[in-house]
Amino acid sequence: QVKLVESGGGLVQPGGSLRLSCVASGFIFSTSGMSWYRQAPGKERELVAYINARGANTNYADSVKGRFTISRDNAKNTLALQMNSLKPEDTAVYYCQSIAGFRGQGTQVTVSS
Repeated sequence: QVKLVESGGGLVQPGGSLRLSCVASGFIFSTSGMSWYRQAPGKERELVAYINARGANTNYADSVKGRFTISRDNAKNTLALQMNSLKPEDTAVYYCQSIAGFRGQGTQVTVSS
């Protein structure tokens, strides 16, 4: 049974930082490209960042380039998203998703003063 569990969300002031984590189980994590998506109320789901199976290649949405960093630890079946210089428009539910389309329940990130 595939399971993806996100954590690390919360309320942060503009300019602050958060680190999201996603723990995966039920599939061979080390062979799967992984992504972070986000969805804000009333908006379509947006691909935030992608990392390939070995962690050698990453891609980011233009809106987060230079502020967010995706990483993974295949020994711990863990995906991470370091988010710096957060803006109110980063407010959304953030999901991790495998290349096969499995995703977790999400974690809420709210950026507000």
